[in-house]
Amino acid sequence: MSPGTLALRARLLLALWVGLCAGLLWFLDLPARISTDVLDLIPVGERRPELAMVRGMAAEKQGRVVMLALDLPAGLDTGRRAVAGEAVRASLEGSGAFEELQAMGGTATRDALGRAVHQGRMNLLFPGWLARQQAAWRDEGGGAGGPDADWLAARAVSELGAFVGRPEAVAFQDLLPSDPLLLLPGLVDKLQDAQLQPGSAEGPVLLWGLMRGNPMNEADQARLSGAVQRAAGAASSLEPGSGLRWTAVARFAELSRARIQSEMTRLNLLSLAAVFGMAALCLSRVFRSLHLVPPVLISTLTGWCVTLLVFPRVHVLVFVVGSLLAGVAVDYGFYLFMQPPAYPEEPYTRRAGRLLRPLLASALTTILGFSLLFFSELPLIRQLGVFVSAGLLAALGAALLWFAQIRNAHLPARPFAAATVPAGRPGRVVAWVLIAACALAACVGPWRLEWRDDIRTLEVPSPELRENDAALRRLFGEEPGRALYLSVGADAAQAREAWGRLDAWHAGRHPGKGLLSLALLMPSRSEWEGLSAARPSLQDFPASLRRELEAGGFEASGFEPFFREWGRWRAEPPPSPDSLAEGFQAQLRGPVALLMSVRAGQAWFASVSGAPVSPGDQVPEGTFLASQLATLNRLFSDYRQSALRLSSIGLALVGLSVFVLYGLRRGVFVFMIPSGACLGAFGILGLCGQTLNLFHLLGAFLGVCLSHNYAIFSIENRLCGNGVPPSIRMSALSTFASFAVLGISSIPVVAALGTMVALIVLLALLFVELGAILSRSRTGAACATAAGDLNDGA
Repeated sequence: MSPGTLALRARLLLALWVGLCAGLLWFLDLPARISTDVLDLIPVGERRPELAMVRGMAAEKQGRVVMLALDLPAGLDTGRRAVAGEAVRASLEGSGAFEELQAMGGTATRDALGRAVHQGRMNLLFPGWLARQQAAWRDEGGGAGGPDADWLAARAVSELGAFVGRPEAVAFQDLLPSDPLLLLPGLVDKLQDAQLQPGSAEGPVLLWGLMRGNPMNEADQARLSGAVQRAAGAASSLEPGSGLRWTAVARFAELSRARIQSEMTRLNLLSLAAVFGMAALCLSRVFRSLHLVPPVLISTLTGWCVTLLVFPRVHVLVFVVGSLLAGVAVDYGFYLFMQPPAYPEEPYTRRAGRLLRPLLASALTTILGFSLLFFSELPLIRQLGVFVSAGLLAALGAALLWFAQIRNAHLPARPFAAATVPAGRPGRVVAWVLIAACALAACVGPWRLEWRDDIRTLEVPSPELRENDAALRRLFGEEPGRALYLSVGADAAQAREAWGRLDAWHAGRHPGKGLLSLALLMPSRSEWEGLSAARPSLQDFPASLRRELEAGGFEASGFEPFFREWGRWRAEPPPSPDSLAEGFQAQLRGPVALLMSVRAGQAWFASVSGAPVSPGDQVPEGTFLASQLATLNRLFSDYRQSALRLSSIGLALVGLSVFVLYGLRRGVFVFMIPSGACLGAFGILGLCGQTLNLFHLLGAFLGVCLSHNYAIFSIENRLCGNGVPPSIRMSALSTFASFAVLGISSIPVVAALGTMVALIVLLALLFVELGAILSRSRTGAACATAAGDLNDGA
């Protein structure tokens, strides 16, 4: 095939390739397909209930809460404060960004809770009342059949008489005609005190709301931010010097998305600048080095397309970390572009054919290692494995095609970049000293390593927002010393049973400390069963209660609201626990509505304790501490173990493929370079006291796979009797530059991965150079010995 025909075909294939990828990205809905939500890093099928809870809570009301505090100038009278607060509330309500909004310190939440409890009191509270009376019956030596209607009525009137004699009965005088069994007194107040804090007459005006839409949706985030800005403007126009503070999941997500996008642009530009700055420094023709850019861009474009085709939703961190392709994909361009022709006018196909074996060996071993990441449980690792594997394969193909359509596709290095390191005695001494130092670090350093996985390393740090969030939560009554528990079950009955175990455990563990929860209102399974068994004996209860009321000095006619409610309740079929909980939940408003959730396949109740969590606390089965941070940290620690297993298997397969290609003796040399560089990197970090995490491990895996490239090309050149080619140096240095840029990222996990890979690549290049020095020293010594033998023979 003539060079012109080869160039034309290569250009057509490249144009078709780029056109398909660009067209695919054009038609994909990228904002909907690319996520910035940290919870998308949790597997959807995660079986552990606490992790399923974390995902579920973010999708429900808990993820849409907005807390606002209007700071007004000091000295304003109550009327002006009320006018400013009402202006802010009206502005927010009129924006369409809120599904629910209320001022804290008002009665809306209390009224909604009281109404819900009052309307459902017979189903919610009567089973518990009956269970307590049955327990009293047994304590008094009653029979196994349980109390009859007359005993229950007499007991109820006795308790009523004792209650009306106490001062607090005045607050419930309007309630007693519909509740002579005293199902409600005291209960609403306890629940109110557990969650709601009244607004202060002097402090900020507090508003609580639920945003409309999805907190992770960009349009909904913008609508919410705009609504708050307009409300702040309305407050300032009325009262100059006022300010509106607010916090929400949507605000964190919006800032995180903006910073990640900025970080992605910055890292990609700096990475490209570092790589091609290195190329301009070491290559003889600066402008011709721009031919290295297109294969890198094509590989990145292909990685985007393949990843978006494989996964319905991709986390943006995949593409941020994927900027490493700028340093990896350029390797194949260096190997092809810097390979000198064997003779003048050597065809490109023959020159590329001489490199095909090491090119395929280096690419396929790296892809083989990364393909194991497809089996990880962590979505981010799977997506990263697809992105890097597809990008590397595309980089090799794009480099072969791109340089096929370039005339005189050879770019020599500058003399200093192609220089051979002296192999005399000083060189051997330096080489052994460096090898000994790396061996010492590899033996001592790893034992000093500390592993700690923290979900916060996945986020762009925003200390100002976190301080603002903590301050607002304190204003809304969320004290740091309190503990929050979640009792979980497949349905409301199971969740209520889990809460019962928590209540008993908490009473023994923290005596005198209350445990407040909406589960107090839900009948337990045993209470439901006791009510079902006692239903026949309750038929005569209204008549017995009328007689006991009259005998106790009460007018039975004054309790007609209760008797009407009793008749309605008896006439209706008993609800199931789930339908009862769902109906109750639907009536709740405000912050108290966040204390329970009942949906298909899962239910939970939140419990607030005034006692802090002790390090040795082991909560009962079915309940866990509502610390999303600790839960996700444990998740990432588990996934680090999984990634370690997959990495070990992948490296074993890479090593096996190297031994198959190069035999045992040369394969050991190829495998020792990346393995030694990895151990040396861990040793150096250990000696520096660095704390490592999951992404240091992923960086080590990537660094070992990349270092195989240098070892493979090194052994290929050694087989041909050559030293370290400048293409290996350029490849390693550009990769080092690319990952060193990632090491300065403000996203901790990106910095961890970049630092680890840069260190391993630099050590691998050092070992390749040291191996060449020692190899030439042995060759020189052997030649000197042979020459001496010849002279002696002569």
